[in-house]
Amino acid sequence: MRFEELLEQVGGFGPFQLRNVALLALPRVLLPMHFLLPIFLAAVPAHRCVLPGAPANFSHEDAWLEAHLPREPDGTLSSCLYFTHSQALPNTTFWGAGQSPGQLEGEPSTAPCPQGWDYDRSEFSSTIATEWDLVCEQKGLNKATSTFFFAGVLVGAVAFGYLSDRFGRRRLLLVAYVSSLVLGLASAASVSYIMFIITRTLTGAALAGFTIIVMPLEMEWLDVGHRTVAGVLSGTFWTVGVMLLALVGYLIRDWRWLLLAVTLPCAPGILSLWWVPESARWLLTQGRVEEAHRYLLRCARLNGQLVGEDSLSREALNKVATRERVVQRPSYLDLFRTPRLRHISLCCMVMWFGVNFSYYGLSLDVSGLGLNVYQTQLLFGAVELPSKLLVYLLVRHVGRRLTQAGMLLGTALALGISLLMPSEVGTWSIALAVIGKGFSEAAFTTAYLFTSELYPTVLRQTGMGLTSLVGRLGGSLAPLAALLDGVWLSLPKLAYGGIALLAACTALLLPETRQAQLPETIQDVERSAPSSLQEEEMPMKQVQD
Repeated sequence: MRFEELLEQVGGFGPFQLRNVALLALPRVLLPMHFLLPIFLAAVPAHRCVLPGAPANFSHEDAWLEAHLPREPDGTLSSCLYFTHSQALPNTTFWGAGQSPGQLEGEPSTAPCPQGWDYDRSEFSSTIATEWDLVCEQKGLNKATSTFFFAGVLVGAVAFGYLSDRFGRRRLLLVAYVSSLVLGLASAASVSYIMFIITRTLTGAALAGFTIIVMPLEMEWLDVGHRTVAGVLSGTFWTVGVMLLALVGYLIRDWRWLLLAVTLPCAPGILSLWWVPESARWLLTQGRVEEAHRYLLRCARLNGQLVGEDSLSREALNKVATRERVVQRPSYLDLFRTPRLRHISLCCMVMWFGVNFSYYGLSLDVSGLGLNVYQTQLLFGAVELPSKLLVYLLVRHVGRRLTQAGMLLGTALALGISLLMPSEVGTWSIALAVIGKGFSEAAFTTAYLFTSELYPTVLRQTGMGLTSLVGRLGGSLAPLAALLDGVWLSLPKLAYGGIALLAACTALLLPETRQAQLPETIQDVERSAPSSLQEEEMPMKQVQD
């Protein structure tokens, strides 16, 4: 007897599973609010050097500023340099104020701002850039905040993936909630850039628990026929978080209060764990039959299923547990010991790197579209809703593999076409950016569902941890890739699109999982290995009628 047969008897999709999805919605809403928080948290408002005696009016057309600030090649006044000697301007009252006409013939000397910067606070009252002057020569440190955060997510994915396979999903989800709350509060109270970087990195490690525990915990209580709809519904909560961030960012313009606003919801999340069930599938693989029996009875009761004594007896559960029990503790090396799992793991690593690299490359760059940051964020969130519907239809009728490859290919094409469009065509640039964002979100949604179905129960969290690790490496490099525009303006988009194309090709090498039972053991995965190319087109293990 397999676990799917037990799940069919207690109800594979009903009030129990719907309650589970609802209880696990909060982490899915909070994740994008933290992951995309640098859009507001690290925003760089217009700024210029602090100049003694400068007029109060922050205007680039002011003649006084013309006399003290050089112009950039694009014609705007410099944000990072000033004239060491004020320049007299013809036909102004400043003509002759310390400069002779002869002095204007040579190149005037400039220097970095010696006394800091004045910031335009009309859009943001405070960001980490204005708090610690992370502009000009220090702008790399501003970009690095996202890199350090995703580096923390990377490390946390490894730790939570391994520990949740060893100690259980529910217990580690509690650890993720508590540590995210404590470290988020510490980040908001940071008194220096170093303290902020350390606490945000550790917050990223804590939030990684949400990324790799929530989806498998939902999937392991669902039957085959409802995994898709539940996976897409769960992904919709991410979209809610993206759009909610635009609203919260608009209402709260100070970075400390904004960070508090996206952190405090962890408190009710901790209380909600009282009703979140542990995975009975995982409990049986650990030989913890009594606990699994209790959760299965609760599931049957809430779903209104009448369960016979024989079908859900401890003897029947012992047989399932004996078949699926883990002989040894899960290890990341187990993902590479057998040929089929090694192939899956390597392909998933490349795929997840491309998904994260392109998604965060597009999501964190909200400039240059002719809209303010709040409008852009809301638009990027709104386009994710139709992309979720597209994923739902495609994974059901086309399959996971082709959907994954197609969405990544669409992302690459949108980025590639935008490189060919002239900068003057603003409407088309906005449209292509939104389309690319929609495709990249669809690829992200499919990746979670696809990957959770590829790995066996005994290594599912470990596998998700590994792929999330590599994915967050892509996410951490995406903000730094944006700095490549200093080499060539189009180089960041070329990098995002090229990596997305590589990931699309790699996704085609993975096996299809549509209408397949979740594998329980490593042997289940290895037995599903196709003996010919023709079999590769078949699902890993079709559900028997």
